[in-house]
Amino acid sequence: MDTKAFKRSLNSSENYHRKGFGHDAEVADTMQSEYQSNLIQEIREQAYTLKRGDVTIRLAQAFGFCWGVERAVAMAYETRQHFPTERIWITNEIIHNPSVNQRLREMNVLFTPVVAGQKDFSEVAKGDVVILPAFGASVQEMQLLNDRGCTIVDTTCPWVSKVWNTVEKHKKGDYTSIIHGKYNHEETVATSSFAGKYLIVLNLAEAQYVADYILNGGDREEFLTKFKKATSAGFDPDRDLVQIGIANQTTMLKGETEQIGKLFEHTMLKKYPPNELNQHFLSFNTICDATQERQDAMFDLVKEKLDMMIVIGGYNSSNTTHLQEIAIDYKIPSYHIDSVERIVSRDRIEHKPLHKDLEIAEHWLPEGEIVVGITSGASTPDKVVADIIERIFELKAAVPA
Repeated sequence: MDTKAFKRSLNSSENYHRKGFGHDAEVADTMQSEYQSNLIQEIREQAYTLKRGDVTIRLAQAFGFCWGVERAVAMAYETRQHFPTERIWITNEIIHNPSVNQRLREMNVLFTPVVAGQKDFSEVAKGDVVILPAFGASVQEMQLLNDRGCTIVDTTCPWVSKVWNTVEKHKKGDYTSIIHGKYNHEETVATSSFAGKYLIVLNLAEAQYVADYILNGGDREEFLTKFKKATSAGFDPDRDLVQIGIANQTTMLKGETEQIGKLFEHTMLKKYPPNELNQHFLSFNTICDATQERQDAMFDLVKEKLDMMIVIGGYNSSNTTHLQEIAIDYKIPSYHIDSVERIVSRDRIEHKPLHKDLEIAEHWLPEGEIVVGITSGASTPDKVVADIIERIFELKAAVPA
């Protein structure tokens, strides 16, 4: 499919919307009351530090809702106001935050069911309104919805769209897109659908494996088995790694994306003469500003003396998980939670350790004076962060039983 031509056609359709519907003021007031917090504003005004009793809270200087997320949620709210009686669907979670998605359900927004690992659009009918989430939708999904005669409200973050434009440039020059991301993450699924030939690498170790193959060759069948879920149809490592371009899932660790880009640039410089580099390697900056700011703020925070770190965000939120990784790298006890309800008591917290299932930690809240670092992913409302901070203050103020 000519994805660029399809997007041009979609953009000109009266059933396709990428902007709001003129309810900005109403929606802004609603979102402020539902998601903002006076406590968080107070902490910001006090140099991101607040002390009550034995607890000092140190808040990262960039955290929570980013512009792209706030825009997507606002557009979803506007859609409900603009189409008060129509049936409204969303192709996935609007963002990776349980409270925000639950609020949309309460507004009678339907979520596309997943059957056997695949989205089931069988109930979506002509005339229905369908919201595409902040991390986008595949071009195949867009085409299906357009062909069905749905009204499409596209809340895709412009940073994600920028990555799509990058892989389109790769495709035009017959370069293979090497995408740093998670092959089954919604954003990477969408990005790869706009690419021609592609290979998705999860981390630096997988990138090094590919770089070694480019330089030295290797076992083709082993390569294809290793990346069987992460390559375009008919991918051939002996043919399709001669010309490569770099792209990324916008929520990956900035430093690792940069390392992967440098690795492949150096690999192609070893493989081919320097004056031929541009014929074999393309790189554009597709690192999201908001992701970068939150990671940089986290690196600043973990260099302070902290007794523990609370990382707040959806468990399927990639950018939140990477914030937790930073705390772990600095050997700070950290708890990834998605809501205040996970704090069961002074002695028990339900949290998600990195790459593990939910578990209960006992005696998580130390006695005496403590300094707690707090950050949250780009899909987390301030109110959720405030509720968790208030709960910590409350538990520390209580007399142990």
